[in-house]
Amino acid sequence: MFEKLPFKPADILLPRDCDMTRWCVVACDQYTSQPEYWQRVADFVDKQPSALRLILPESCLEGPNVETDIMEINNTMSQYLRQNQFVTLPETLVYVERKLDDGKVRRGIVGMIDLEQYDYEPGSPALIRATEGTVLSRIPPRVAVRKNAPIELPHVMLLCDDREGTVMPPLAEQTEKMEQVYDFDLMERGGHITGWKLGREQQELLSAALNKLADPAVFQEKYGVGDDVSVMLFAVGDGNHSLATAKECYERQKTITPTEQWATLPARYALVELCDLHDESLQFEPIHRVVFGVNPDELLTDLKNAFPGAYEGKGEGHVLTCVTRSGKIDITVPNPAAQLAVGTLQGFLDEWLKGRKNVGIDYIHGEDVVEELSRRPDAIGFLLPPMGKEELFPTVIHDGVLPRKTFSMGHAHDKRFYLEARKIR
Repeated sequence: MFEKLPFKPADILLPRDCDMTRWCVVACDQYTSQPEYWQRVADFVDKQPSALRLILPESCLEGPNVETDIMEINNTMSQYLRQNQFVTLPETLVYVERKLDDGKVRRGIVGMIDLEQYDYEPGSPALIRATEGTVLSRIPPRVAVRKNAPIELPHVMLLCDDREGTVMPPLAEQTEKMEQVYDFDLMERGGHITGWKLGREQQELLSAALNKLADPAVFQEKYGVGDDVSVMLFAVGDGNHSLATAKECYERQKTITPTEQWATLPARYALVELCDLHDESLQFEPIHRVVFGVNPDELLTDLKNAFPGAYEGKGEGHVLTCVTRSGKIDITVPNPAAQLAVGTLQGFLDEWLKGRKNVGIDYIHGEDVVEELSRRPDAIGFLLPPMGKEELFPTVIHDGVLPRKTFSMGHAHDKRFYLEARKIR
């Protein structure tokens, strides 16, 4: 059924004999400037088995004890495996319904993708493509976490452009025919999550729907392109750098493994959750910026000087809303070269930050957090407008990847929580 598809069933590990609410924690790339969040989670988890001990929050990636932290994570993974902390669901796909904090329900399917059919390079013809520019310097520290890990826990969310509703709705109608494998509340405003194991009938429905979306003729008609444009079946919605890290680890293993054994390498595959771009619960939220260790007035002056005709106030062009402890200031950049406001801002910041020591940048979900962080005397925040999600697939197909950190799917507490796992060694 899934032979020609990059998405397929996996041997999925689920935690057992534990408090599932304490087991599941949010994606490691959230709350990077709010260590109090992760401390609160640690206090709540206490000494119970938890995915918290199997991940490294990105706020700790540059910490003084990072190597020791990574070693401890790998040791805990091995310990959990020895202690039979997991139950294995062989050759499984899990249909997931996540009731979010706002009451909306997000639907997804957990399975694995073939990394041979994924590429993060801009302009790639791969079936699975990145949506944002990959920062290569961000991959090595993540490789350090993954390279010796015996298991993976995914926070990657893939998107399909299923305008006709052929993928998720048929599964939502058949939950009574499927085996429920979990059903519980998530911590920290994460909502409630329920999962069902797809049976043979549901797998056939899913494979038929995905194979149709992957049909070149269907693809060409949908996007108005010729047969010289390769099919893009999935876009990476969340976890671009996490998936790029999985790809890098697989490529490294290929260099020390005979070609005929590549197909059976566990590292060739990565566990993900597949969602529909058109799911009503999926809201594209802008990702804002906060720059630390700066003189805000100096940066604002340099920003205006970088663009001919830029002025304070709202007007025609890209409007960048800057936040300092003194309040908000709108800067309009007329006749911008970039397609999106985030491209205008990020291009400037990338150049401005070069060679400036002790200056940092963070990517923030939520205006309230930006405003709070920007009250510091050496910080300045930038609020960005949201991108229409209907623009995603056509933009990536025609123009390549978006500027990094262009959008986020929902608020931080709506991000994927670590639950399922898979052996990668």
